[in-house]
This record gives sequence, structure tokens and C-alpha cells, in this order.
Amino acid sequence: MQLVLATANPDKVGEIEAIFAEVGVPGLELLARPRSVPDVEETGATLLANARLKALALSRATGLGALADDTGLEVDALGGKPGVHSARFAGIGATYAQNVEKLLADLISVGALSRGARSARFTTVAFALLPDGTELHTVGMVEGTLAMEPAGEGGFGYDSVFVPDEADGRTFAEMTSQEKHAISHRGRAMRALARLLGSP
Repeated sequence: MQLVLATANPDKVGEIEAIFAEVGVPGLELLARPRSVPDVEETGATLLANARLKALALSRATGLGALADDTGLEVDALGGKPGVHSARFAGIGATYAQNVEKLLADLISVGALSRGARSARFTTVAFALLPDGTELHTVGMVEGTLAMEPAGEGGFGYDSVFVPDEADGRTFAEMTSQEKHAISHRGRAMRALARLLGSP
């Protein structure tokens, strides 16, 4: 079975491929998103809706099954923001650094000046649209807090400021890929989806 990846983000592609390789799904081949397929406008109100939109668009464009995901960072001090707008929090086309800068500035502006006031969680919805039209989705979540300033050179997105509760005080960006995948939102969602795809 072939599934085309809906994301063209090389950071996400690398993580997804590594996680699926770790689980091992016999007979499954993940294909790169064709460059000819334009970006999908993420107009859904939820992570699941956006993941489904992306999978449907890639399936229609390629005639193949598709694998998509959407991730949101929910910050309690910001009323759940940035949520579904995490990737474009600082505006359309914003860089990782610009999104992190806005996040930290917003936390200061609401008086969240200590780690204890910066509880947050990452959630990923992984979605597969199979060639026969079957839809599968899984959810992965990790609780944590937000650091006062970025730390670490690895990862991407908000990894440099997210400190998972289940680790030793390091940000995701300070961990190895294997350490991050073991407890991350995307790792959990993609492992669960891979197991579904590999089940009889």
C-alpha cells in the first residue's frame, strides 16, 4: 500500500518517516508529496478537520491514499492559543523563530512570568485516507511547560521552548530525535496510526 505524505515540511517528513520505520508496517510505502501539488488551505476549526482536509486534497491530486497530520500548541495562560493556528501564529509565512518570539512576548504580556504559570500541551492528530476510502485517525498528546527563553539546537517549531513533564527538564530541542519521539505528541499519534495500519 502506498500513502503520499500531505506535508512538504522536511522536518515533519523526517520525523514521520523515522517513527514509521521504528514501528515497521509491512507492505507500506510512504511517498513524498509531489511538488506540483499546492499548499492546502487549513480552514478547519479543529486539528482533525485540518488533517482530513490535507489528506483529501493530496488523495484527489494524486489518486493515491494519503497520510496527513495537524499539530497544535495549547497554552493555558493564553486561553488555549495558538491552537490550530500554531504554524502561523505570527502570521502567514512566519518562521519558527518568529512564532516563538510572539509566543514568549504574549506570555509576558499576560503576566505569565514563571514556569509554573506556563502550562501547555502539544496535540497531534494523525490521519490516513486509504486507497479504498477508509479513514483512520489517532491522537497524541504531551503535557509540559514553556521555558523562559529558547534552549537547544534540535527539533523545530516550538521545540526550543517546550519542556515536557515526562522528561528531565530539557526542551524538546535539547533532546535527541529518539528521546523526543519516545514521548512527543507526533511520536504517539504516528506510532498509534502505524499500528492501526499494520493490524490485520
